[in-house]
Amino acid sequence: MDSLNRMAVELVDEALDFADELNLAAYELDSGATVIDFGVEADGGLEAGLLLAEIQTAGLATVQSRMDRVAGAPVPHVELTTDHPGIALLCSQKAGWELDMDGFDGLGSGPARAIVGEESEFEAVGYYDEFDLTVLGVESVELPGDAVAEHVAERTGVNETAVYLPTCALGSTAGSVTTAARAAELAVFRLFELGYDPLDVLSVAGSAPVAPVSYDETVAMGRTNDALAYGGEVHLTVAEDFDRFEELPSSAADEYGTPFADIFAQADYDFYEVDESVFAPASVTVDVADGPTYALGETREDLLAESFGLA
Repeated sequence: MDSLNRMAVELVDEALDFADELNLAAYELDSGATVIDFGVEADGGLEAGLLLAEIQTAGLATVQSRMDRVAGAPVPHVELTTDHPGIALLCSQKAGWELDMDGFDGLGSGPARAIVGEESEFEAVGYYDEFDLTVLGVESVELPGDAVAEHVAERTGVNETAVYLPTCALGSTAGSVTTAARAAELAVFRLFELGYDPLDVLSVAGSAPVAPVSYDETVAMGRTNDALAYGGEVHLTVAEDFDRFEELPSSAADEYGTPFADIFAQADYDFYEVDESVFAPASVTVDVADGPTYALGETREDLLAESFGLA
């Protein structure tokens, strides 16, 4: 497997080359690191969000949009497919890097995580990256500065000038798009948390509706998580059967049927106090190679319509 960071840098170069066309803005920090604004102060858009999802998966997933309906209303959906689910989703796309320094608050995803390699997924998948350039996607309401770039450089062991930080707010079009692209990742990570070997997940396809944009991050968090929990659909091809597949969809959670905004409020707006079973797609099909096929959960357009404010 080629370096995830090398593949991601190629996509970052594409973003820089077509920044005007994608409604992006790029900045070089005093440290020499590069910040690319996909949706904080820049407008970004659907195409920008699709490219950012490709960057987050280091080019190992096909990401595209389609039109579909929610409660009869036309709504764009994002589809993601990959034949490298362990590496692309767990070792790259997962937002597993908490950024909290000098008043900055954000989440990091992307292949920089694979250079650090401290999360348990890396040992399970058996992948660690080495490269002299690195990419960390940042989700935040503000653009990262030198403190974040220096932190990423120190953790990954690269020069600060070799750090790239594509950034968007959750309450942006790119934020809604990249969250919708996480349906497959949620299913694979949920399987991993249940004790399933991620190397036995052979391929995965996922889709979810793009939540309406809200510049209120709390509202955006509710809508984007509802888009996954009540509209996310995933198909997994796996090598081995498992006795806990029924725990994969969001319907297995005790909080099922409750809008995420209410769940989040009950947790005092602490993401880490929300039960992990909430973070799951609505409907999952598990195709066991040369074995049974399981159809689990269902989408809930009524709950999506309420969350999205569809009149």
